[in-house]
Amino acid sequence: MTALRDGSPGRRPTVTVDVGGVFVGSSHPIVVQSMTNTDTADPDATAIQVARLAAAGSELVRVTVNTDAAAAAVPDMVRKVRDLGFGTPIVGDFHYNGHKLLVQFPEAARVLAKYRINPGNVGGKHRDANFAAIVRVAIENDRPVRIGVNWGSLDQQLLTELMAANARRPEPREAREVMIEAMVESAVRSAELAEQTGLGHDRIILSAKVSGVPDLVEVYRRLAARTDLPLHLGLTEAGMGAKGIVASSAGLAILLGEGIGDTIRVSLTPEPGAGRELEVEIAQQILQSLGLRSFMPQVSACPGCGRTTSTFFQEMARDITEHLRRRMPEWRETRPGVEELRVAVMGCVVNGPGESKHADIGISLPGTFEEPVAPVFVDGALHATFRGEDIVARFIDLLEEYVARRYPGPAIAPAASPASRSHDPA
Repeated sequence: MTALRDGSPGRRPTVTVDVGGVFVGSSHPIVVQSMTNTDTADPDATAIQVARLAAAGSELVRVTVNTDAAAAAVPDMVRKVRDLGFGTPIVGDFHYNGHKLLVQFPEAARVLAKYRINPGNVGGKHRDANFAAIVRVAIENDRPVRIGVNWGSLDQQLLTELMAANARRPEPREAREVMIEAMVESAVRSAELAEQTGLGHDRIILSAKVSGVPDLVEVYRRLAARTDLPLHLGLTEAGMGAKGIVASSAGLAILLGEGIGDTIRVSLTPEPGAGRELEVEIAQQILQSLGLRSFMPQVSACPGCGRTTSTFFQEMARDITEHLRRRMPEWRETRPGVEELRVAVMGCVVNGPGESKHADIGISLPGTFEEPVAPVFVDGALHATFRGEDIVARFIDLLEEYVARRYPGPAIAPAASPASRSHDPA
């Protein structure tokens, strides 16, 4: 057991896996990834969605490769993503027929940065041979693999074997215990088979996804105790809206707090017609809330109460948050360190001044029935007092001045294009 960055005890793997220039494992930052839901056979639609996810901050993007048409379209799709200015590594997700597609479409195998294999559905009685075929393609192309065990598609032969052994025990364990054991055993055995086939130990990432939070925590604790390989975390079939967000956050926070996990995905069901970027935003916010990474300035805002019955406070908190979000694409390039900025937007005098003093820059509105003045604090000291209808605009102007002063940027602005700044496994 090693220590997390904050000094708390926790398991960290000793292996680092290079996924197209994005490093997963060891002491490297926890990587955020996502997955498209377009038909990969449509290279235009898929490239656009990959680009949107990358622009939102997804550091790896996975695409389904399930048919001949999808595999044939992969090289064109990757080229279009690169033409849009994104070098984000693209991962191929294979089920059932991956051993055929990767062999029959070698250009797809070449341009994908990693292959995801589910050992539970690589071919029944031929599963070891099919699994080994995918691994050999990975070796030929110097690509890592993620061995992704899933609760809903667990290796039935292994499960039957363990269930039978359990039945012979003097005191059989509950079925849930055997299922969790089967998931861990499937991941570990598959990693061993990959290495026996010739894949390097530092070319393997493991995952064991379930749809319930207690099960997720248990299976990853056991898996972390069995291996030093990097682990991909995610609650599968998390659901839609608040349910999916809360369930994913609860499970991932427990594990990440224990030092378990090296790359994460929040698998949200999007609203009809909606994009996929929310899952990236939630993954980033989980990491930032735990103090593991910083992606954008954090706004502390009170929930409001009877002292803040006006909607002005809510609108101000929204406008300032949206302004920060709009400015981050430019600031990320020109104002390094700005993602650590702390902003407070408070609604009344109960906690407002105190919270504003603790932030880098903050404003405390007076509350509905209090004197109509809004003190503004900068670096813990009272800077000014705003009055009138233009409070929001004045505060945003002050915020811009503060960012420019505190985060002046590099001495020489980088001239590289987005594509050249990022990594291209192809």
